[in-house]
Amino acid sequence: MQPQSRLTCPDCGHQETETMPTDACQFFYDCKGCKIVLRPNAGDCCVYCSFGTVPCPPIQEAQASGAIASCC
Repeated sequence: MQPQSRLTCPDCGHQETETMPTDACQFFYDCKGCKIVLRPNAGDCCVYCSFGTVPCPPIQEAQASGAIASCC
């Protein structure tokens, strides 16, 4: 499992590598470039699944085991 994901702001394009929480979904993220608050896209469980290079840990685990993907 990869613990880090690189988030890309859809407004300004700023990129930041962050360590993902393993015990909770992250619904909000403050862009360090333009200061907007990122929220997950419809159908996604967290900002990492919407804007990251790597999905959140629960989704990674589901994909690795072949289970139905479900987050928090």
